[in-house]
Amino acid sequence: MPQLLLYYITDRRAFPGDEAARRRVLLAKIREAAAVGIDYIQLREKDLSARDLEGLAREAIASSRDAQPSTQSRVSRTVLIINSRVDVALATSADGVHLPANDISTIDVRKAWDRSPARGTDDLVPATISVSCHSLDEVRRAESTGADLALFAPVFEKRPGTQLSGLEGLREACRSRIPVFALGGVTLENAQGCMEAGAAGIAGIRLFQENNLAKLVNKLRG
Repeated sequence: MPQLLLYYITDRRAFPGDEAARRRVLLAKIREAAAVGIDYIQLREKDLSARDLEGLAREAIASSRDAQPSTQSRVSRTVLIINSRVDVALATSADGVHLPANDISTIDVRKAWDRSPARGTDDLVPATISVSCHSLDEVRRAESTGADLALFAPVFEKRPGTQLSGLEGLREACRSRIPVFALGGVTLENAQGCMEAGAAGIAGIRLFQENNLAKLVNKLRG
């Protein structure tokens, strides 16, 4: 069975303390995630201005890459992507972007990425693009427009204005050809069910922010 892929979504506001303290804890968590082999980190700090987000993104990228062996290839290292802001992703040399549902299309993002002079020496490296999906139709749309992976939610935990998908909905979504990640109330206890439903990986905020990541990864992949 393929190794379970892991996708950490950040939320510095969930950490205690003032803004400076929260940022320090977040950057330490990002470093920890990269060091133990989390596959994807999505910097999702939607309340920040573009300027503040860019500054945090630069620190996050540095923290992530410093935690990994210098000999590690671009293909195998932790991928750090920015939520929604293509301009910030390009300006900071992030690995890609995450697109919320009904955001700019994947096709437009790739065009902007390929044409941007901000890419520098990374001009041959394509963007990694993940897309939020809530139905099989949305997963298929993401697939048809060239997304690299889909975050499918909510699987276990319902949010206002959303319909709970459950494992049956996840199983249906996983019939697509792109990797599908289960999101929404995923825990150590139900992660195995997500894999059995066909998910390539699991995503979350609390699962990663509230646990020792070395122990978590060992349990999830062991």
